Amino acid sequence: MTCKMDVPSCLISRREFLFASAAAVAAVTLSITGIGKVHAQVGSHPRKRIARLGDIKPREPLYFNYPDTGPFANNMLVKLGRPAGYGIGPEKDIVAFSLTCTHMGGNLTGTYKPDNASLGPCPLHLSSFDLTRHGMMVTGNATQSLPQVLLELDGDDVVAHGVLGLLFGYDTNPV
Repeated sequence: MTCKMDVPSCLISRREFLFASAAAVAAVTLSITGIGKVHAQVGSHPRKRIARLGDIKPREPLYFNYPDTGPFANNMLVKLGRPAGYGIGPEKDIVAFSLTCTHMGGNLTGTYKPDNASLGPCPLHLSSFDLTRHGMMVTGNATQSLPQVLLELDGDDVVAHGVLGLLFGYDTNPV
């Protein structure tokens, strides 16, 4: 923008107006056509029985490895006591998440806060994640949500069958 001392307000030039207009048209076009939308990366892993529905106690985490037994395959299953995104069970409140921070791989074991249904802060850079909203980062340096282990009920069994998001330390999710 150019400002002149004798004019009471700053004015925009024709050139700046045209550039701004073109950028606005491009943004609207991309949003209408769907180009530029980001879709969640979902990995389909082998099915694995995690627990019996009747054995899960409210607000008490249950730890398990999934999708393999590698160093970044630590996860936590918990009955939050309130509905959550992709929650299962009668109250839609049973969820599972990776225990490896998406920022730099900090171990989140033991950081579960039952009062506000969150994980964190990460011991490395203080990232915290909301377990009711798909592991969305709420504070800290992480830029990605915590990977959520997708669960389903098979009778009375809680079964893991995939991961929403990319697990830290993996190049890709198997499809």
